Amino acid sequence: MSNLHVLPLVDISKLSSPDLAERLTVAAALDRASKEVGFLYLTGTQFKPELFKALHESAKRYFAQDLQTKMNHYIGLSENHSGYVPIGEERFVENSYDLKEAYDVNYDHLDIADRRPLIGPTQWPNDPDFKTHVSNYYQHIKAVGQQIFQSFALALGLDEHYFDAHISKAPSQLRLIHYPFHADAQDQDGIGAHTDYECFTLLLPTASGLQVLNKQGQWIDIPLLENTLVMNVGDMMEILSNGRYLATKHRVKKVSEDRYSFPFFFSCDYDYVIQPITQNESPQYPALQCGEHLFNQTAQTFQYLKDKVKHGEIQLQNARPLYSFGLNED
Repeated sequence: MSNLHVLPLVDISKLSSPDLAERLTVAAALDRASKEVGFLYLTGTQFKPELFKALHESAKRYFAQDLQTKMNHYIGLSENHSGYVPIGEERFVENSYDLKEAYDVNYDHLDIADRRPLIGPTQWPNDPDFKTHVSNYYQHIKAVGQQIFQSFALALGLDEHYFDAHISKAPSQLRLIHYPFHADAQDQDGIGAHTDYECFTLLLPTASGLQVLNKQGQWIDIPLLENTLVMNVGDMMEILSNGRYLATKHRVKKVSEDRYSFPFFFSCDYDYVIQPITQNESPQYPALQCGEHLFNQTAQTFQYLKDKVKHGEIQLQNARPLYSFGLNED
C-alpha cells in the first residue's frame, strides 16, 4: 500500500444524488472503510475550498495575536465551552500537556430555554470577520456531516433519515487548532493519543503530522491530500454500530512547521440516548446520554473544568474513564 493510499478514499459526491442506488453505493464504501480502518479520506463536489482558505487565514491572524489579547476570550469564561484554549489547558495525561493552542466554536444557542453545560451562546472574539468566516465554514461542514449521518443510517440498515430528528441542536464543535513549531520540543506530541468522543470527525489540516493507530497496533503517518477531508469514527458511533465500527486512536506528532488543523466533531442532540441501533443483535454496550458523555469526557481533560470538579462546583454523573473505546497499543 503506497503512502498516498494508506487510508481508503471515498468520494461522497453522490450523496446529493436523487438516485437511492447511488447513495447506497456511497454508503457501502463508507461502511467498508469505517469497519476496516476507522479512518478515511473524503472527496466530494460538496466541498468549498474557498471557505477553508478563508477559515485558515482567519485562524492565522487570530493566533498571531499576543497571549493576553487571546486570553480575553478564555474558554473558562464561556457558557457553552467555547473560546480560546491556551497551551497546557487541555491534558489527556496528568503531568503532560499538548503543544497546541485552539479556539473552540460550539453550536451557538442564543435562546434562554434548553441551555445545558455545552449548549449556550458561543463566545466570539471582537473580530466580525473572524465570526463570519468561522460561522460560514461551520455551517458548510455541518451540512456535509448531515449527509454523512444519512449515509451511516443506510449503511446500518436504517431509514435514511433516522438521525435527522436527533441532530437538530447537537453540541457539535469546530476547533481551530494551532500547533506552533518548537525546535526544542524533543519528542513531545502536538496532541497525545486519544479517540474522539463524538460520532465522527471531519478534519482539514494544513500540514502533515497526524498519525493513526492501525489494527496491528502500529502508528502510521497520514499524508496530507489537498482539498481532501480526513474522517474518523468516534466513541458514539462505535456504540451506535454495536462495535461494527471502532473509534480509532490517533495523535499529532511533533511538528516541523507551524500547523493548523480544523476538526469538526459531530454529535447528536444533548438528550439523545446513545445505544446500539443495529437490528437483530444483542447490545454489546450500555447506553449513555450524548451530552452527558461529552461533558464528562471534556471535564476530564480541560483544566478549568477539572478545577470546578475538584472544588465541588460541578459533579460528574455516570462518567466513563478516558480511553474507554477503540483499540489500545500493543
